[in-house]
Parts: sequence; structure tokens; C-alpha cells
Amino acid sequence: MDVIEAGSVTLRQLVVDDVADVAAACADPVSQRFLPLLPSPYTEADARAFVTEVAPAKWAAGGAEFAITQPAAGRLLGCVGVTPVGHQSAEIGYWVAPWGRGRGAATEAVRAVSSWAFNQGYARLQIRTDVANGPSQRVAIAAGYAREGVQRGGGVTRDGDRYDLIVWGRLVDDPPGPVPRLLPDLPGGELSDGTVTLRPLGADDADDVHRTHQLPEVIAARVPPEPMSQPQAVRRCAQAEAAWLAGARVDLTIRDAVTDAFAGEIGLYYNEPPTGQAMIGYNLDPAWRGHGYASRAARLLAAWAFEYTGIVRLIAGTAPSNVASQRVLEAVGFRREGYQRSRLPGVSGARIDDLLYALLPDDLVVEATGKAPEPGVDRH
Repeated sequence: MDVIEAGSVTLRQLVVDDVADVAAACADPVSQRFLPLLPSPYTEADARAFVTEVAPAKWAAGGAEFAITQPAAGRLLGCVGVTPVGHQSAEIGYWVAPWGRGRGAATEAVRAVSSWAFNQGYARLQIRTDVANGPSQRVAIAAGYAREGVQRGGGVTRDGDRYDLIVWGRLVDDPPGPVPRLLPDLPGGELSDGTVTLRPLGADDADDVHRTHQLPEVIAARVPPEPMSQPQAVRRCAQAEAAWLAGARVDLTIRDAVTDAFAGEIGLYYNEPPTGQAMIGYNLDPAWRGHGYASRAARLLAAWAFEYTGIVRLIAGTAPSNVASQRVLEAVGFRREGYQRSRLPGVSGARIDDLLYALLPDDLVVEATGKAPEPGVDRH
């Protein structure tokens, strides 16, 4: 029987005593959400079939299905499997029970089973994750898998609907350790100056985002200049973590630091990693304008970008008529660098001119200078 010691967890083959834990773990709402081919409801009979029939069949076909367990007590924390998908290639799949999450069990298990698979002669391994499943994507990154792209319609639900999957790959000669990230997490999970707090955009923010993106001034600044539908808002918020982990963009909510009320959004778009240039854009709910929140948010985001990433130049654009937004940028230290004629699509097919602003680390105004003018909507 294959047994692998993997740091704080042990990988072993499944046994009948695991049936109850498998049943409880696979009936969990998160498991059901991201493993959509699981039977629903998931019963103990389903778990028994998995342990006594499905897992042994996978071993017989040249793959593997390991239980992730605690070394001492031996209780099942999850499972990690290897499925052959082509010549010297295999796919790694994993899930963790609610009581095993947040302790690094999946990462250690994937690292260990990847080494085991390479020792079996595999030359390439892949992982596929739901675009909305940020924790699973973090496991892939930490286990040394590089993001390779999005497989459109790669997943299928129990109802036959298709959904996108992110593909991650690891080759036998890839260097050890996690894959470096262009955009790290915020220190402590948020940024705050005591007046405003910036927090990563998440699924719970969809209603606020949808409401804000119905405002005419926000619509006019969108590309294309169209209102955001509720499904678009839900998708954007659910997939925001994936874009961050991919190094493409950072989306944050702007919140009142005292009440935690949603005040707006601010984003950083890493449009030129080779040159170290990124772009910022923001919008505020009307109720929170005129209190300096936009400049405070931009200052916090710029300081984080310059200190924690490879970004050395930030740009922002604003409509020539949006004087309030120009003042916000200037309060942070952005300098006007150009006038871009007919730069962006406008409402009803018109073209809109755009003022280009840029900020370098030495330009950043560190201290707030008091109440800022009512901010408009910055183009991004």
C-alpha cells in the first residue's frame, strides 16, 4: 500500500472506515459548488461506492486516489487523485473537507502527490480549477503549477451546463517552490488610513457593484460605455480573485473605515508588466463623494503598488471635463503628461478625448492634505 508522509499530512489509500467522513465532506455546500458532478444529495451509499469501487478502479487504470489524513489520528481531511490524460501526462484533482481547510493540507498533498507522479514516469501534470475557486487556485500556485490559460467550457455541471476552467501545468523539470506572483496579497488582507479601508472585491459585493454601475457618470466611463447587468456584476465579483492571482488586475472596494459601509471601488490594472507600468481607475457612490475618499484610496493603492510589486509607474486617464477627478489625481501626486484625442468610445457611438496622468514613486503625496473636492469618475 502506498503511504506518503507529506509534512503535516499523510497520504494513504482509502479504507472503509473513511466512508462517513467522505459522505460528510462531499455533502458540504462548498464541495457541491466546486465539484458539480458529485451526486446531490450526497449519501453514505455514494461515499461507500467511491471508497470501494471508484478509487480502486482508478488505481487499476494506472492512476491513484489518496486519502489526505492527519498523521497521528489518521482522520480523513480530503482526497487527492492522479488521472492519466495522455502520453506521460496526468491531471491532479483534490478536495478538502470543511474540518481540514485553512491549514495547508491541500498544498502539501498536491506537492507530495506531484513528486510521486513524476517518480512514476509522468512528464507533465495539470490541474484545472473553477475560475471562481480562489482557494483551489492558491493551492496550484503554492504547489508550483503555472497558470497556462482558460479552457472555455472545460467543466460540465450535473445539468449539462458548461463552465470555464483555469488550466495550470507543471513539468518534471520545473523548479521547486511556489510560482512567483506579480501581484501579492495585501499585507494583513486590507489597506487603511483610518478614514477609508480598501478590501479585495468578493462575491458578496455584487449588489453594491451592480448598483454603482447603473449611474450615468459611471456608465460613461466604462469601456464600452454600457450599464453592467446583474449577472455581469456577479461574475466579475466572483472572479476578481482569479484575476488578482493571475497578475492581471487588483479590484478593491472602498469602505468607510468606521462603519465599513461600501463607498465605491478602485482597481489597478497591470497592463505592462515588462515595463513596470500599471493603470488605476476608481468610482464612488454619490453618497460618499466630497469627502476625499477617492484621493485617499488612490494614495493607499499607489503606496502598496510601489512597495510590494514591481510596478514603478502608474497611469490614469480622465475626461477633460471631469475636473474633480483631475484634482483627485493631482492631490495624490499624479502629473498630467498628455492629451489623447478620441481615445475612448463614448455614449451613442461618440469618441471621447482623454487626459493622461502618471505617477512615479517620488511623486506620491504621502500625507492627506485635507478634504478633497468632490471626485468624479476616473476612466480606466
